[in-house]
Amino acid sequence: MGKVERKNLATPDDVLQFDMGSSTMVIIGEQTVGRTVLEPGWRWSTHMRPHAGTEWCQSRHCGVMLSGRLGVMFEDGTEAEFGPDDVYLIPPGHDGWVIGDEPTVAIEWSGLRGWVDGLDAFSERVLATVLFTDIVDSTATAARLGDARWRELLAHYNSDVRELLARFRGREIKTTGDGFLATFDGAARAVRCAARLVAQARVRDMQIRAAVHTGEIEFVDGDARGVAVHEAARILSLAGAGDVLAGVVTRDLAAAAGFAFEDRGEHAMKGLDGPRRVFALLEAAGA
Repeated sequence: MGKVERKNLATPDDVLQFDMGSSTMVIIGEQTVGRTVLEPGWRWSTHMRPHAGTEWCQSRHCGVMLSGRLGVMFEDGTEAEFGPDDVYLIPPGHDGWVIGDEPTVAIEWSGLRGWVDGLDAFSERVLATVLFTDIVDSTATAARLGDARWRELLAHYNSDVRELLARFRGREIKTTGDGFLATFDGAARAVRCAARLVAQARVRDMQIRAAVHTGEIEFVDGDARGVAVHEAARILSLAGAGDVLAGVVTRDLAAAAGFAFEDRGEHAMKGLDGPRRVFALLEAAGA
């Protein structure tokens, strides 16, 4: 029996934003499968041809339309139209456009990678260090303190986080329930910030955990996406109270700046291929 693989478009490997559209993609086996959304008014010859460098779209598309309607014209002048539940196979050498006032949404498993490979200029993909934090036992702490005291404590702690992010040149992406997602352009600053956040939480009689991981990410509508973000979240799930856990690349980069880590072993991580090794920041080094 062959290896079973599963991925979910809610946690994509890649997200591409372009003029009047977007593609959310996963790579499974040797195929790229993606969900593409095209807004009303989008047309390949208007919005994509300047980047493709060809007169006609030269990708072969195979997929299924979920909603909206798409028109296609071929080099010989013939046209076709596709709507909801249509499964399509479109050969190379065509133009395409959204029909009507409703966006088109389609799932494609052939042609998508070739269609987007030339569109890297649309992508704000950067190498960054991702930081996740999470308050440990927040529900129990809130119950012990009461709603009013908990809200006050949380407000002070959130202010601490934002002050430290500013000090270490972190970029707040969003709050994640009881924690934060932030990015840094340097691994050592991210690790140092994480260590200070853990220490500051203790001052306020709180316990947090943190994870830092370095890799390529993409900024889409102010959010950070990509495999590195998912891996950082998986690393956080392994952390205990007071832990700052790091992936291999972050460990190597931060070690060069004088930080010390202990090996926490290899771990299988949901949605990621193969086990990943995790390291814990030694408290003395992060103080």
